[in-house]
Amino acid sequence: MSHQIEKMAYVGDTPWHGLGSRLTQKQPVEVWQREAGMDWVIAESPVHFKSDVTGQFGSIHTFPEQKVLYRSDTRAALSVVSSRYQVVQPHDVLEFYRDLTKVSGYELETAGVLKGGRKFWALARTGQAATLKGNDLVNGYLLLATSCDGTLATTATPTTVRVVCNNTLAIALAGSGQAIRVPHSTRFDPIQIKKQLGIAVSQWDDFMYRMRTLTDRKVQRKEAMSYFMSVISEISPKSELPEVLPNGRALRDVQALYEGQGRGSNLASASGTAWGLLNAVTEFVDHKRRARNADYRLDSAWFSQGAAIKQRALDTALALVA
Repeated sequence: MSHQIEKMAYVGDTPWHGLGSRLTQKQPVEVWQREAGMDWVIAESPVHFKSDVTGQFGSIHTFPEQKVLYRSDTRAALSVVSSRYQVVQPHDVLEFYRDLTKVSGYELETAGVLKGGRKFWALARTGQAATLKGNDLVNGYLLLATSCDGTLATTATPTTVRVVCNNTLAIALAGSGQAIRVPHSTRFDPIQIKKQLGIAVSQWDDFMYRMRTLTDRKVQRKEAMSYFMSVISEISPKSELPEVLPNGRALRDVQALYEGQGRGSNLASASGTAWGLLNAVTEFVDHKRRARNADYRLDSAWFSQGAAIKQRALDTALALVA
């Protein structure tokens, strides 16, 4: 299939990835479950196989060490996993936010299903916000995502979204992400996760303080090029430059975003600063990086290679103000 998105829904403005169907605000979890395509369950069956004998009909055997996971609505197979694999259902992801939206002021903004049901997520605004120089607004979010094919642990990630450009960035301090991961060998306990998140979400003020230091850190052109080569081409500033720079096209694109083509790049917070360097990379990953389509880019930006690039960009930027 050309798209990874099975179905998704959102409220408010069109999401940064430009995908999905719009809902009105303050919808109950049950509406989100239906409209986001998460109103089915992951069913399971033991693995069976047929032993063929020459000239005879084979007999059916069971392999109890593994099981097949499949969708209850379409009966489509999703994956083959260990019999010990702990399944997290699509409705579990949305149910996680029920009390957060009712009591703690969270607002669901987007939810959906990727890869035919193998991966699903929900993203909610926490109500936290900070304004940097030049009226550069950053909002706080919580992303909860999981998979049923072993490609992603159930992961709760405090995240920021820069409003002017819809760039997303996982909150991290001291080179360490604040995401909470529950492997599928362990039962998903939402109460315990929320207790842990209380600590992670409280890091908001410290994280935004660090982001403010990035807006104060002026950057020379040579420093900017060194930063981009380190993040995009993974070339250490002390290394000898190769004849052909790896990811040369991406390097040029990110530099152009930093030097004025990026949304918000001319704000006082970003122009000629380390914050501008970081946001050039996050905008590139979220909006410009080459991908088969927008939903592949979303998957990468949140869960795989794109997320790793953004983490490297954050670590490298923070090193400039260490």
